[in-house]
Amino acid sequence: MPKPAGYFAIDFPEKKYQSFNEAGFPYSFEYPVYAHSVKDSSFFGDTPENPWWINVDFPQFNGRIYISYKTVGANKFDKLLNDAFNLTNKQSVKANAINDSVIATVNGVAGMYFNVSGDVATANQFFLTDSAKHFLRGALYFDATPNQDSLLPVNNFLRDDLLHLINTFKWK
Repeated sequence: MPKPAGYFAIDFPEKKYQSFNEAGFPYSFEYPVYAHSVKDSSFFGDTPENPWWINVDFPQFNGRIYISYKTVGANKFDKLLNDAFNLTNKQSVKANAINDSVIATVNGVAGMYFNVSGDVATANQFFLTDSAKHFLRGALYFDATPNQDSLLPVNNFLRDDLLHLINTFKWK
């Protein structure tokens, strides 16, 4: 006799947040207590461009937000902006849709949030900037084969955490 369709039960933790406000970093924000921040020490086998690249790990979900920071130099802002859009558009091969939302927080932070649907490597991406000095990009990845149906509940749960991170984000 065939068994009825079933789904894995995912126990989501209670939403609580902690502060990331490390000395020497040009930014601060709040992130979930069920995650931990780790300084990124490797970029495709090389040393990151600067010491302010970090990862926010979600061990329970086997996920990670990769956060890269760059300073905006003379005539460099357009390149940073184009790079952010190009990295998101690389998902278009597998994406059903890419929805973007303009960000403008009460802390004076501007940027864009991308929600990518389909069997993509990263369904949640964003960039934040003041367009004069700071540029930060973040993308949530899972250490799993991209499968929208399986990852959707966790992506939706962590999207709220990404939005909280963005809305509490401040430049120093």
